[in-house]
Amino acid sequence: MSTPRKVLVIGGGAAGNTVTVLLRRAGIEVDLVEAKDDWNATAGSGITLQGNALRVLRELGVWEDVKASGFAFGSVGITAPDGTVLHVQRDLRTGGDDLPATVGMQRPRLQHILIEAVRASGATIRLGTTAIIENQDDTGVSVRLSDGSKHRYDLVIAADGLGSATRAQIGITDKPEPTGMAIWRAAAPRPAGVERTDLAYGGAAFIAGYCPTSDTTLYAYVVERNRDRASIPPESYAQEMRKIASTYGGAWPAITATITDPSKVNYTWFDRLLVEGSWHRGRVVLVGDAAHCCPPTLAQGAALSLEDAWVLAQLLTEAEVWDGELLQAYYERRISRVRPVVEASVQIGQWQLDHVRDADVPGLMARTMTMLRELP
Repeated sequence: MSTPRKVLVIGGGAAGNTVTVLLRRAGIEVDLVEAKDDWNATAGSGITLQGNALRVLRELGVWEDVKASGFAFGSVGITAPDGTVLHVQRDLRTGGDDLPATVGMQRPRLQHILIEAVRASGATIRLGTTAIIENQDDTGVSVRLSDGSKHRYDLVIAADGLGSATRAQIGITDKPEPTGMAIWRAAAPRPAGVERTDLAYGGAAFIAGYCPTSDTTLYAYVVERNRDRASIPPESYAQEMRKIASTYGGAWPAITATITDPSKVNYTWFDRLLVEGSWHRGRVVLVGDAAHCCPPTLAQGAALSLEDAWVLAQLLTEAEVWDGELLQAYYERRISRVRPVVEASVQIGQWQLDHVRDADVPGLMARTMTMLRELP
């Protein structure tokens, strides 16, 4: 059988955009459908990209734009709740010594860069569109789009996120489970002197931290035990985050003073998901958050999604035959890398929930990040 030439990518986030660009570069025809009319172009506050994420973005050809738009740094500070710096730890360069250890950037800016790369790739883009898998066989997948059109593809890549409708359509019953923690996030101006991530453990929250995202901006976050979201009206989000953040010192008073607009504050539960056994059914395969997610305690969610897209594109573009064996090989190559990150991320949070004071957090983080230096 000759190499299939037409792919549907469902979802225009980091994984979907990346796999689209890489497949188009290999000359494969790609349709990308995204449920949101605005392509999620304004969603989110900030994102922490570690070296292994930057390695994929460099392969994608957007590293120079990312570097120009974000803020690179190479250490993390551990502080007391009053802002006293207790320890500064150099970050491991998981993408190699020729890339920064970490780049923080505004999440909408990263999405804009990826959108421009998809547009330049020549992919067919349908926004405000969802897809239903009608049937599939050994040669392809029949899909009906929400605009009423019907299409036939050699492969469907489901990059439609944590609540993936495609995952359920193909009979994978795994669902995300809450870990017991939640996070408040907000973008803010960057106070003078903030040039790295600082983390305060304890105090009014489990963690209070911030990450510079440009020369003038950062995103701030506080992590607490999850609450019933229905009990927190969105119009009170700024007040709620400010109440927690106001108990912290150092750079926090300057940051907290800017948290005034509830529409710019995000409240999210931490979830865990790891689909076991395989990430495909027939010719439909999962990537990114559709297959796995973890708390951001290691800041590896986006990196793992980008790596999924890179590895899957490599396998597809190098293989003469696309079949179940190839898609299983993709799963087996990724699961040995993804599982330790998911488990470590959940464990770090659980130690905090259980108030374990002698937990080897530095050791677990070091072992996990060292593994990520290897190519995916």
